[in-house]
Amino acid sequence: MDLFDLADNTKKAAPLAERMRPTELSEFIGQEHLLNNGSLLMRAIKADRLGSCIFFGPPGTGKTTLAGIIANSTKSEFVKLNAVSSGVAEAKKVIEEANERLRLYNKRTYLLLDECHRWSKAQSDCVLSAIETGSIIFIGSTTENPFVSMTRAIVSRCRVFQLKPLSDADIVKGLKRAVTSPKGLSMYDLTVDDDAYEHLAWSANGDLRNAYNALELAAITTPPDGDGKIHVDKTAAAESTQRRVLSIDDSMYYDMLSAFCKSLRGCDPDAALYWAFRLIEAGCDPLLIFRRLTAHASEDVGLADSSALIVVASALSAYEHTGAPEGYLPLAHAIIKVATAAKSNAVVEALNAARAAVKNSADDAVPDYLRDRNFKTPNDSGEAYIYPHCSAEYITQQYLPEKLRGSKFYVPQDNPNEQKIRSFLEAVGRNKKK
Repeated sequence: MDLFDLADNTKKAAPLAERMRPTELSEFIGQEHLLNNGSLLMRAIKADRLGSCIFFGPPGTGKTTLAGIIANSTKSEFVKLNAVSSGVAEAKKVIEEANERLRLYNKRTYLLLDECHRWSKAQSDCVLSAIETGSIIFIGSTTENPFVSMTRAIVSRCRVFQLKPLSDADIVKGLKRAVTSPKGLSMYDLTVDDDAYEHLAWSANGDLRNAYNALELAAITTPPDGDGKIHVDKTAAAESTQRRVLSIDDSMYYDMLSAFCKSLRGCDPDAALYWAFRLIEAGCDPLLIFRRLTAHASEDVGLADSSALIVVASALSAYEHTGAPEGYLPLAHAIIKVATAAKSNAVVEALNAARAAVKNSADDAVPDYLRDRNFKTPNDSGEAYIYPHCSAEYITQQYLPEKLRGSKFYVPQDNPNEQKIRSFLEAVGRNKKK
């Protein structure tokens, strides 16, 4: 057995998700918002002029794969590190080699750092000068929000591209490709039912890697029939995902979810509990219930009782730590809290109004006195910013652009908490009495 045989065996032993990893853009699935023909990212890749960037998104959405495609399409050197296992010494070695490569051969180096949010400030700082001088082009991939989890110095030098969870249609497309691909499962005489594909996609929750793993497990554990054919049905798919098949059709699922949401809004804790646990009993992931609760805590309760959002967030954390069935207790706690809380849709109304104003007046200038005074601007009016804490009274200085003077996005409603907010805003001159 020679080295080529060993490499081939290693490749065959790799999980399906690794074997099916695309190597060029034409094979890439999803993320059309980033990879349409006129997009910045697509133009930069095709021109081989991609600068330092960070790919941020949920697992299984193509972050590392996209970085690998960039590596295959560039004329530059490509080095990959993992933030969990690499440190300052490894990064410095890459930078030294990159500097030498650039000096001797005028060849740039891409540094891909997986799980880049795991690097400490000291580790991040060691690559800053190399990024600034162009010795390396940094590409980070992370499941965490880089604006929160990474040092500002790194993020400010990178363009951040956010990847979204894949749609069920995208996942089914990838699974069907895997069944027929020589790199995938074509060595099996395999057929997969349409409802099995749908269940695999639904249970993957936007994660194509998860779906590949479940499909491969179903294929290799399903015994062939007398003719050697392997048939994966919905039951086999459910066993492989360890997610129960929904015992209701799509129409009933969405009707019940709608009933749950309207019960919360209508202050009926009994109905909300009933529809929530009817959904769970039918096979729905409890995390979906938590997702709706989180939205309703701001959309329907909002500032009438801000503690509702805190209770939901705490209940979600408790559920994630304890799992079912103990985690159903904090879930029920959160449902009752949101259903019985005072209701106000002022937050969603304010959000919609503010976004509409931004859309219609996005080019309005920042008033002179609100600008960063470290930079002198042309036509500066000379009007001074008034620091609120330097006055015994509240300052009624105008903070919106001139064209939006007097605009109201948030309008307090008539529940006790927002009556206090209204009184405060009237006291500081921000709200006129009706």
